[in-house]
Amino acid sequence: MAIRLAVLGRACQSSRRVAVGDFSATPSRRCLSQDANRSIAQLLQWRPVGEAAGVVVNGYVRSVRSMKGHRFVSLGDGSSLPPLQAVVPIDQGEGLTIGAAVRLTGSWLPSPGTGQTHELHTSSVEIVGPSDAKTFPVQKKYHTSEFLRTMPHLRPRTPINATLLRMRSDAIASLTHFFASQAFTQTHPPIITSSDCEGAGEVFTLEPATKGSSAPNQSIPEPPFFRSKKYLTVSTQLHLEALAQSVGHVWTLSPVFRAERSDSSRHLSEFYMLEAEMSFVDDLGSIMDFAELMLRSLSTDLFGSSTVQQLLSRPSQTGSDLAPVDIVRRRWEGFMRPTWPRITYTEAVALLQENADMFSQKPIWGVGLGAEHEKYLAETVGGSQTPVFVTDYPRDIKAFYMRAARPDLASAESGSDTSSPGPTVECFDLLVPELCEIAGGSMREHRLMPLVDAMKRQGFAAPALDATGNAGPRSDGDLDWYVNLRRWGCPPHGGFGVGFDRLLAYLSGVSTIRDIAAFPRWFGRCDC
Repeated sequence: MAIRLAVLGRACQSSRRVAVGDFSATPSRRCLSQDANRSIAQLLQWRPVGEAAGVVVNGYVRSVRSMKGHRFVSLGDGSSLPPLQAVVPIDQGEGLTIGAAVRLTGSWLPSPGTGQTHELHTSSVEIVGPSDAKTFPVQKKYHTSEFLRTMPHLRPRTPINATLLRMRSDAIASLTHFFASQAFTQTHPPIITSSDCEGAGEVFTLEPATKGSSAPNQSIPEPPFFRSKKYLTVSTQLHLEALAQSVGHVWTLSPVFRAERSDSSRHLSEFYMLEAEMSFVDDLGSIMDFAELMLRSLSTDLFGSSTVQQLLSRPSQTGSDLAPVDIVRRRWEGFMRPTWPRITYTEAVALLQENADMFSQKPIWGVGLGAEHEKYLAETVGGSQTPVFVTDYPRDIKAFYMRAARPDLASAESGSDTSSPGPTVECFDLLVPELCEIAGGSMREHRLMPLVDAMKRQGFAAPALDATGNAGPRSDGDLDWYVNLRRWGCPPHGGFGVGFDRLLAYLSGVSTIRDIAAFPRWFGRCDC
């Protein structure tokens, strides 16, 4: 029996390789079932010369247009931005209402009209999930993105949002293949953490729903679930550093959380970060080279996909909330360029100061760059197209774990200006037009004493060390484990993180990051 099933499976696979969509080529009824139920995207690409009978289509009704003897039904299943047109006899049209889930059987024939080369002439209609057209909220008309965000459970049923979901899936598949080809190990760092990685305080505290005493007559409250306060992670970087000392180069694509009270179009409370950490790397340039290679490979790989090409060739009335097609195309072309410009923070501030009257916030060395500054740099240095690396920021405005700039990078510091807050660190931000920062990375401080000094300087609890670097009494600090990594064979290393949702928002052309997440959560909103 096992041999017979294996042979049948090979026969089915062989038939699909011989002629995609050629239903007459299937050698068994079982294979016919597999081949006949193709997605709408596959059917729209199939152009047989004559009639192909016995075609089965599963999908949702987008619209119905009634004529004297038949009805034109527009179907979608999320696999394609354009719909499939089915011609249904008037006596079989009952139940074909907007939103209904249906299974249509018929013949795939060349279409005499415009819009698609073939259409389905239906012989059988099955309503597998009825829909009340009067109450179904997603009608065949323009809906603002704000309105669609009020029903995130139904929003993916719209053609554009389904396309964005497929683009997200394609991007993850491409990145997984890329990292595997570069000998990176995919890991799954924890979501629950004991520390605020960036030290910004914008963390969600984790507590059980049944907080407090377990019984009304219990006088002593229960201890904390994890013995001490824990949080939802804002970054997996610190844990990736530990994993990198085990298996070498590592990466992850994980949800992260930030309790930032911001209502801007660039921020979410729950979003995804792609983070990578590289061991035995001693140069920031190599980290930037790899990040650039990864993003260029992703864009090159996806640009020719049917999903991206549908976004770039969509009718003007489709996706009117998205950036114009020509602008989105330039973004893809910019990502695929062979080199991206790089400037230091000091050079960036000097450039901004030459045009200081253009900004509401005056550019000052030692102060973080504002959104208006980042937009100007992306437009000026990157020509409104190519991403721009800005490197070597002042130490006191960056995270404690970043390695201080070496003497050969002294030119990136503030020179003899004694009012500067301190030297620079080996780090970068990656800027793009409109959306500003989409990625950031750095060399990590891998030496024990400089790391402890940096933690103290920025107000973190650091273990007490004697003059030789040995630990004093254990402090049980939240970051003791991180410091301990530096005690036993910690090599030079560095890495970066990419805001995955911001990246996809930029490449798809959506006006706000809330429209790239399937179920967006932001300050004041967490629907369904």
